[in-house]
Amino acid sequence: MSADGGGVPALRLDKFLWFARLARTRSAAARLCTEGRVAIAGIAALKPHQPVRIGDWITVEQGRWRRQLRVTALGERRGGAVDARRLYDEPEPPQPIAREPWIALLEEEEVGA
Repeated sequence: MSADGGGVPALRLDKFLWFARLARTRSAAARLCTEGRVAIAGIAALKPHQPVRIGDWITVEQGRWRRQLRVTALGERRGGAVDARRLYDEPEPPQPIAREPWIALLEEEEVGA
């Protein structure tokens, strides 16, 4: 289960996101990576095959929320929600992503139209 061929167990990032139910499909998990919405230890993980190890900190942007997770297990398969929750620890609740100021102007135009 070593994604990089070394001795330390690792799992592909897209598989981890899918196993942990942070993405509905594995292709959606890969898309999160390629869009730059996932980081490992603060460094953008643009490749879905980036290895994830126990103890890594992963930041995931989902919609208007940013989640910070610590990997506690790698998992063997995609299981239920209870099994998925055992793969990571989330010490703080999801944080709202600060919006660009120009977005509020666009929303005002839509309401006024």
